[in-house]
Amino acid sequence: MSVLTLSNDEFKTFPPIIREYASYVAAIKGNSERTVCEYLLDLRTFFRFYLVKKEGKEPSDTDFEKISISGITLEDIKQVDSQFIVDFLMYAGFQRKNSTTTRMRKLSALKSFYKFLHSKRHYIDKNPTLDIDAPKKAQTLPKYMNVDEAVRLLEAVKADTESKTQDRDFAIITLFLNTGMRLSELVGLNIQSFPSDLEKVTVLGKGNKQRVVYLNAAARSAVKAYLRTRLDPRYVRTSDSAMFLSRRQTRISTKTVQWIIYKYLERAGLSSKGLSVHKLRHTAATLMYQSGKVDIRVLKDILGHEQLNTTQIYTHVVSRNIEDAVDSNPLSDIKISPQIKEKK
Repeated sequence: MSVLTLSNDEFKTFPPIIREYASYVAAIKGNSERTVCEYLLDLRTFFRFYLVKKEGKEPSDTDFEKISISGITLEDIKQVDSQFIVDFLMYAGFQRKNSTTTRMRKLSALKSFYKFLHSKRHYIDKNPTLDIDAPKKAQTLPKYMNVDEAVRLLEAVKADTESKTQDRDFAIITLFLNTGMRLSELVGLNIQSFPSDLEKVTVLGKGNKQRVVYLNAAARSAVKAYLRTRLDPRYVRTSDSAMFLSRRQTRISTKTVQWIIYKYLERAGLSSKGLSVHKLRHTAATLMYQSGKVDIRVLKDILGHEQLNTTQIYTHVVSRNIEDAVDSNPLSDIKISPQIKEKK
């Protein structure tokens, strides 16, 4: 299993039927390792809740996080009905303080698991998740940087002349801001992902699906500058094919990339804006759409979204900006009532 969230020893603590499910969604459905691990952790929380309730107790009365689910059987799984799942989601929301997004993911994990048992393996006669609606998520506009703030971030990297990884860090941030690629996609890049002309790059997106991301002049320039160091045997003595290396000359980790972003956000004076690596993706998407030269369907393909409605949020961002621009007119607060002449 993925070392991102579960070790092999931890994976072995799951009952055989859940391990069978994990193998299926990873090998047959092509879900990413991160998604599989998140689902496993959600299932572990659910069946811990089941075991506590089975004994007539409450989660608060137990050392919940240490409960083993290795003894869960198919008979236990068959005991779960739709009301029990609703009770679990209420527990996740009210007691664990899980956000709507987290509860949606937990329900998604349960739906996927019970669909596997019912429709794929026919281990159970009824799927208790079928009639359960997902928690309604309030739509929030993504946070992003404007052009001036994005430039400040890039200038903060360029100003860090004492850094031995300046070219690498500048290339990373430039790719995020100019392509909108995901963190996992960037970390997974290999040298071979880039053709010699650096016109594009092949990334491995969600669900292990490959897509081609085209590079603009700024991205090509940053990548070319970094490659001079990356391919120089005086500085790099590893046979690792990873594009971005750590100081130990191994593939850079997601945590290291996150640390790099937070470091330069702080240096650029942007740390108070609640920005993150993912917000750089939002910035790229928003600025591309704001330019007026990118159709929403094209943006969907650039970002690697499965559904157009996922991309639609960027149209709302632009609409909000237009609304704010109108409201910022200095005349907006001046209200003069027209004089009404009395009829004689």
